[in-house]
Amino acid sequence: MMDTLMGRRSIRKYQDKTVEGEKVRTILAAGRMAPSGKNKKPWEFIVAEDRDTMLKLSQVKPKGGLFVKDAPMGIVVVGDEEKSDTWVEDCSIASTFMQLEAHNQGLGSCWVQFRGRFTPEGGDAEVRVREILGIEEGRRVLCVITLGYPNEVKPPYKEEDYY
Repeated sequence: MMDTLMGRRSIRKYQDKTVEGEKVRTILAAGRMAPSGKNKKPWEFIVAEDRDTMLKLSQVKPKGGLFVKDAPMGIVVVGDEEKSDTWVEDCSIASTFMQLEAHNQGLGSCWVQFRGRFTPEGGDAEVRVREILGIEEGRRVLCVITLGYPNEVKPPYKEEDYY
C-alpha cells in the first residue's frame, strides 16, 4: 500500500486516449466502497466524458482548473447534505479511494476543488457546476477528479519526505 501512496501524484497532463469503461467502473466501485459516517454514503458520482462538458468545467475555476479541458474525462463528486452532515468528509474519502484506484489502474488523476471556490466573476463555483450538469438544488458539488493516461512523469515521493 505504501508504494501506491508514494507513487500516486497529481497529474495535469493527459494523453489523448479514452479511458476504458471497465477501468471507469472499477474506479467508481472503489468510491462506493469508501467508509462514510453512519454508512449513509451521501455521494453521487457524475462521469463527464465529452469535450464540451470538460471545457465548461475548466472555465468554472480557470486559475486552478484550466487543465480540466484537456483531460479525457472527469468524475464530479456530489454530496447530499440532507442525507448526512458529514458529506464533505465522506465524499472526500470516496474521492481519495477513486484516485488511489485510478493510480492502481495505471491512470493519472487530479482533484479540482469546487466547494467554497469562486468563478472568475466572483460567483459560486458550486452553483455554476450545478448549472452545467443539471444537478438539482440541495446537492453540493465537492470536486471534479480528472482522469486519464498520464502525459507527464512525476517521481514518487521518497520515504525520507515523510519520516
